[in-house]
Amino acid sequence: MVARADWTATLSQFGDYETDVFYDEIFESGGGPRRGSKLLVERIEDLSEGELLRRQHAAEAALLHLGITFNVYGAEGATERIFPFDVMPRIIEAEDWKVVERGLEQRVTALNLFCDDIYHDQKIVADGVVPEEIVRSASGYMPECHGLNPPRGVWCHITGSDLVRDGDGQFYVLEDNLRCPSGVSYVLENRQILKRTLPQVFEASGVRPVEDYPSRLLEMLNWIAPPGVMSPTVAVLTPGVYNSAYFEHSFLAQQMGVELVEGRDLLVYDGFLCMRTTRGFQRVDVLYRRVADDFLDPLAFRPESLLGVPGLLDVYRAGRLGIANAPGTGVADDKVIYSFVPQIVKYYLGEDIVLPNVPTHLCWDEKERTMVLGRLDELVVKPANESGGNGILIGPHATPDMREEFARRITANPRNYIAQPMLALSRAPVIVGDHFEPRHVDLRPFVLLGEEPYVLPGGLTRVALERGSLVVSSSQGGGSKDTWVLAE
Repeated sequence: MVARADWTATLSQFGDYETDVFYDEIFESGGGPRRGSKLLVERIEDLSEGELLRRQHAAEAALLHLGITFNVYGAEGATERIFPFDVMPRIIEAEDWKVVERGLEQRVTALNLFCDDIYHDQKIVADGVVPEEIVRSASGYMPECHGLNPPRGVWCHITGSDLVRDGDGQFYVLEDNLRCPSGVSYVLENRQILKRTLPQVFEASGVRPVEDYPSRLLEMLNWIAPPGVMSPTVAVLTPGVYNSAYFEHSFLAQQMGVELVEGRDLLVYDGFLCMRTTRGFQRVDVLYRRVADDFLDPLAFRPESLLGVPGLLDVYRAGRLGIANAPGTGVADDKVIYSFVPQIVKYYLGEDIVLPNVPTHLCWDEKERTMVLGRLDELVVKPANESGGNGILIGPHATPDMREEFARRITANPRNYIAQPMLALSRAPVIVGDHFEPRHVDLRPFVLLGEEPYVLPGGLTRVALERGSLVVSSSQGGGSKDTWVLAE
């Protein structure tokens, strides 16, 4: 419970808020607000009765009006839903963010070198740091990409690594997303809503801006244009309106002032990628693709794909097109290869990792697999290549039948599973009815790798809206918060 005696304000808004056991993003364990959150808590306490709820409802109405949606596959009824949003922001203080920023820059730099090595000499494999079998069996490993030389040597232009805080307040990397990471549009829209919802406290808190992300993204995309192209034509490639992140695709294209295209709008003509226009074919120099690797080119990957462009990989291989992210980057976000990232950082950069991984057991290893099978009631088991919270076993919350089923899956395909301890994920206040309750959160910051790495100050704080739930993914019913990184 919040200890009122430790803080002079009258906690009418937070009166029964629990701060025990878990690290809380806003309150100290003793009950008072953290140093960077004190102003926010005081201003919320100063609001008249019912005012915060009115602002929450106004924010939800604004999201509805703006059409900020997320498609949910397999859901009953309409597939398109408003992304749940909570007006109480998450605050990260400047000193904490310095560690996150430094750690993400280090991680993305090393993973980019890893991708380049894997598709060329594979020195890291030859030197025994990462087993060859693990690389070749990764579903994101694309042999067709061997010998590719992406413009400027950059493979993973946009990365979204998921971070969590354990009970000690330490940030850990839960997983990396280097193919088509989504969520940044919600970061930008959440910020606009919060600036209107809590304008005075936002201005007074010294929050670092996020609004320049689209311009930085466009600058990076222009940077990877083929040599000699002075005014590149950039396009965003989307699978179409039924994709779960279609809102984001259209939003980013609009914010950058570039074309939003589908595969049917494009063709390879005279050795170049072109889009069909009312004035004929127009060359495309850079493609920000939001289509999975194996759907990009039916001649190189899946023959049945209708989402990509026949011959696209040949244009890319010839150096006549920039693609972000480069095909093949999925090898670096395989959850088994994730477990080797500390060694990858040490191998390429000669440094100890700044942001540690969550301790991970590889079911591929016989000894580790035996241990995991004996402790399924304690561990979280994940498939190596699923996303969105799919296919996960949370052992302590699972039934005996569920654990038995996962034991069969692990035994049948051990390469496809990892296991991790169930972390005491940090929590943050969320409005529930007419009061605040704590809910578990994670954080997805976004990193652009251009001439220099750029870490967006903040990221998407995802919230598990069900009491006690650890699943924060939007596709599993999670919500979001604005993330305030404080300036020094």
